[in-house]
Formats: sequence, structure tokens, C-alpha cells
Amino acid sequence: MNLLRDAEQMAGWLAGFAGLEVADEEGLGLRQVPAKSAAVLVAVHWHADDWHILLTRRTPHLRSHAGQISFPGGRIEAEDGSAEVAALREAEEEVGLPPALVRVVATLPHYDTVTGYRVTPVLALLTAPFQPRPSPHEVAEVFSLPLVLALDEAVYERQPYVRDGVAGHYYVLRYGDYFIWGATAAMLRRLARHHAANL
Repeated sequence: MNLLRDAEQMAGWLAGFAGLEVADEEGLGLRQVPAKSAAVLVAVHWHADDWHILLTRRTPHLRSHAGQISFPGGRIEAEDGSAEVAALREAEEEVGLPPALVRVVATLPHYDTVTGYRVTPVLALLTAPFQPRPSPHEVAEVFSLPLVLALDEAVYERQPYVRDGVAGHYYVLRYGDYFIWGATAAMLRRLARHHAANL
């Protein structure tokens, strides 16, 4: 895949994901009615001579999602006012990403989790390099996933599961020693499906 190397062109190309259509093929089975709103930052940045997506591995002592791979993000608080503001605030708190370095290019369709969260992915381009400063309470590691891998629909593995007696499936993306699954993999796979449909 020949991804654009110019940042301005890349921002325009990423903005095309705003037209992403969601098909109900994510196999989650029984879901709670969304009662809580959250936002995540899907931050694309230039790293090691290629485009990547910023991800975190959560600390093992957290009450929920301990040790899992996730985008920077969290609950939308009343004072945030929008998903974009919440995603930028959470990214700054979790990994030390200055909002001034983030160019938001699209707000993607929300993703409803099995645990009752309605998550809004905020797609953005980082305008300059930064040195991550992980929050020791929340983030064990910050790493970068190659965008070319994330956009390859063929690399997502489908795994069966049963929750509360209801069968479903989820998707897994493997990258080195990283095991990306659940909502993070599902949101990445949406990007891959949209990309494949628009080649």
C-alpha cells in the first residue's frame, strides 16, 4: 500500500473516513443499552519512516480493562462539551500528548461496547513528534501500530465467545507481542473495511 507521505495530503485522506459506514457484523451479541459516553483519540503520526497509530497498554492493576491495548481516551465529562475535547483531554492526561500538536480530521461513528459505553472515535493527525509521558496509574506502555497493518482487513482474526449465555464473536489483531482485541480491534477493523471498500 502506498500511503501518502505529505502530512497535508494525509490529513485530507484521513478526513475521508468520516464517511465510514457501519455494518452490524461485529458479533458482540448481547449488549447493554449505552448509558455512558466516552471518546478515544485515534492519533495517526509519522514514526520510523512510516505512518502509525498511537496505542497504549493499560496498567495491570486497573479495575477495568487491566493490561489491555487501547486508544488514549475515557469518559466524556460534563465540562468537556464534546467528544473531541474529551479525547484530547484524556490523551494529554494518559500519555502527555499536548492538544496543540493534534489536528482533528474526523469524528467517526460511535461504537457501543458490551459494558454499556457509547464510544466516539476521534480521528486525528499529529502535527509534530512528541515524547510520551505515560500516566503511571493508567498506562504501562505507549507504542505505535503501523497504519498499513491496521488497514489490512485480512489480518483481523475472528474469535468466538459466550457472554451471559449469548454466543458472539470478537476480532483480534496481533502485532509482535501485542494482542489487540475487543473494542480497540473492532474500531480499527472498521477503518480497514472502509479502506478496502474504497480502494
